[in-house]
Amino acid sequence: MCGTKAEDPPTIAARIGEYGQATKSPFGADDQLGMLNTVTPSMREAVMDAADARDMYDLAVDLFIGMPAYTANGDPPFQMCLTHTPAGSVNEDPESDFAKSIGGLSGDVVSMYTHTGTHIDSLNHFGYGDAIWNDYRAETELGSRSWKKCGPENTPPVVTRGVLLDVPRALGVESLPDSFGIGPDEVELALALSKTEIRPGDAVVFRTGRMRFWPDPERFNPGYLFPGLNLEGAQRIAEAGAVMVGTDCMAPEQSPSTRADNPAPVHSYLLATCGVPIAENLWLEDLAREEIYEFAFLFAPIKFRGATGAPIRPIAFPLG
Repeated sequence: MCGTKAEDPPTIAARIGEYGQATKSPFGADDQLGMLNTVTPSMREAVMDAADARDMYDLAVDLFIGMPAYTANGDPPFQMCLTHTPAGSVNEDPESDFAKSIGGLSGDVVSMYTHTGTHIDSLNHFGYGDAIWNDYRAETELGSRSWKKCGPENTPPVVTRGVLLDVPRALGVESLPDSFGIGPDEVELALALSKTEIRPGDAVVFRTGRMRFWPDPERFNPGYLFPGLNLEGAQRIAEAGAVMVGTDCMAPEQSPSTRADNPAPVHSYLLATCGVPIAENLWLEDLAREEIYEFAFLFAPIKFRGATGAPIRPIAFPLG
C-alpha cells in the first residue's frame, strides 16, 4: 500500500469548522485552496512511486449534445456547433486564403453550464448566505460576472492517493435506489469491503451505480432524486482528512435534502465549512469492475477565472 501521510500532524478543516458557518481557513488569510493545501510534494512522490503506469483508467465522461445535464435551475444544456467547415470556406468566400489553399479549416464553438459532465465544484460554488470558504463575502469578493476568490484557476494539477467506496457492492445491490442516503455506516461497510482506510490527503470517490444508466437522461437522472451522502456521511469522510470528494452522480448528496434549513447541505458543508472541493459525474464503473479501491488520482481543472466549476479529465493508476 502507498503511504501518503504528511510528516507533521495534518490540519483538517472539518475538525475545526461547524456546519452552518463558513470556516476561516487555517491555511492563511489569503487561502483559496482549502484542504488541497495538505497534499505535499512527498505525498505526490510516494503515490507516483507506488503507481502501476501499465494500467490507466479514464474517469471522465464524454461531452455531447443531448447528454444528461443539470438544467433544473434554468442553466443551459451542452451545445456545440461548427463555425467553420472546408466546404463553407469555399462557398462563402471563394477568394479567401483557405478557399484557395489545399488546407481544410474546421472550427467549432461550445456553450455549456460549467457544472456539466465530469467537473469540479470550486470552493465558491456553495456557501452559507453570502459567505464562502475562508469567510470570503459576496459584498467584497463577488464581481458583476464572477467571484474574485476561489475560482478553478487557483487549483493546481492534483496528484494524490484515491480511495473508491463502492457502496452498492458493499450493500449487495447493483445500484443505490433514488434518494438513498449514504451515512457513516455505509461508509464503514464500503471501507471494510475495500480493506482500506481514508487517510489525510486522500481523494475519496464513492460509487452509487448511477453510471450504469449513462448516458440515458431519463434513467441517469429521474427527477433529480440522487442517491448520495447525507450530512453525517460527509462529516465522516471530511473529518478523516479527505482533500476532495467525488461521485458518479450529478450531485454528491442525497436528493432531495432531508434538512429543512438547506436544500444542499453536503455542498455547503464540504465546500464552505471543510474547504473540500467536489467532483461530479465521475466514471467509476471500470475501477469498480476491476475492484481497484486504491489508486493514484490525477486531475486538473480548466482554468476558468472566477468560475464556480470547471471540466476535469481525471485519471487513475492502480497502486502496486
